[in-house]
Amino acid sequence: MDQEIEIPTFFLCPISLDIMKDPVIVSTGITYDRDSIEKWLFTGKKNTCPVTKQVITETDLTPNHTLRRLIQSWCTLNASHGIERIPTPKPPISKSEIEKLIKDSSSSHQNQVKCLKRLRQIVSENTTNKRCLEAANVPEFLAKIVSNSVDSYKSPSPSLSSSNLNDLCQSNMLENRFDSSRSLMDEALSLLYHLDTSETARKSLLNNKKGTNLVKTLTKIMQRGIYESRAYATFLLKKILEVADPMQIILLERELFNEVVQILHDQISHKATKSAMQILVIICPWGRNRHKAVEAGAISMIIELLMDETFSSERRTLEMAMVVLDMLCQCAEGRAEFLNHCAAIAVVSKKILRVSQITSERAVRVLLSIGRFCATPSLLQDMLQLGVVAKMCLVLAVRPVLVLPEEDLGRRDLRQPPPTGTFRREPPLVQYLRQPLQK
Repeated sequence: MDQEIEIPTFFLCPISLDIMKDPVIVSTGITYDRDSIEKWLFTGKKNTCPVTKQVITETDLTPNHTLRRLIQSWCTLNASHGIERIPTPKPPISKSEIEKLIKDSSSSHQNQVKCLKRLRQIVSENTTNKRCLEAANVPEFLAKIVSNSVDSYKSPSPSLSSSNLNDLCQSNMLENRFDSSRSLMDEALSLLYHLDTSETARKSLLNNKKGTNLVKTLTKIMQRGIYESRAYATFLLKKILEVADPMQIILLERELFNEVVQILHDQISHKATKSAMQILVIICPWGRNRHKAVEAGAISMIIELLMDETFSSERRTLEMAMVVLDMLCQCAEGRAEFLNHCAAIAVVSKKILRVSQITSERAVRVLLSIGRFCATPSLLQDMLQLGVVAKMCLVLAVRPVLVLPEEDLGRRDLRQPPPTGTFRREPPLVQYLRQPLQK
């Protein structure tokens, strides 16, 4: 007969409510499981103690060996009830050991190879090691290797298929083996991606004072590298631009836009395509960048992707594509390029009311921009033949637009029922398209 075992409450992590495998103490004196508190602090980007709500001033975690031994003893005593003894966790690597490893690597190329091999093993062990590597300035060390190697790097023939690369990119851990056939730059780039650096570290890489321009370096790798390195460069570029200042984004060079669009064209992997689309979402809100993206062929590339059933099957990526298309159609060059594509209006119209609310709203905005600024009798005729006007009327029937009094605009909570005095009207595009029909 099975007997229910009562677990002592102080054996449970306050975050996960599971038995702690590696109990550690934070600066507030509360003990948590290492994995849970690290996710809270580093992945969740929170700096308060979950129990006391006090600010955690020191991120160093002190192992609670006494509590761990008690838990192990309790597990041993209850082994007959199916309780497995938790293993003794391996201590995280020290900062001094990492610094010595980096220092020794500067003596020769062979030592650099050994250093990267050791760093690969360290990264694959646990999240704590990643934070230790970051504290020892390993991201800067890896970025320097990549930057120094990229100018002399020659592009070999692609060695990975798209499906294999997808599997590799979805893995959170690195293999322990070191592939000697790959260049030092490719190994360093792979390690830099798998480090999963914090926002502070990414800002430090972006604002490097030693003259290393990581954005330019990653752009060159996207242009010359093997498929795997091009994918990693795209992932890293997205993470770097997420923490960039507006002025840094505005000053991005045209070459970057060309390579991002080329990544979309090549479709190296699903994740690389998604990251490239996220990059366009980040950099296209600014007017100058919209012109650069249009010149790079972003509009025609996005329309071609929207016609691809495989691409359209991923809702989030499709939403981002429509967001980018909306931003690019807000400039005259973008609208002209949009109209130059014979399938543009039909493709965008087809996505309305078929994917998600965001996609429908952005698609209507695209058609609104075209109808407002590029109105011609032939355009109206095309829209009528393609069923765009009928689709707009369907949108009106399914989701009318709420119009609020002027004093309520900007402060009305749309989740609440509309107040007295509100009325409904057609979307602006429907109004515009109906005007010629009423004459």
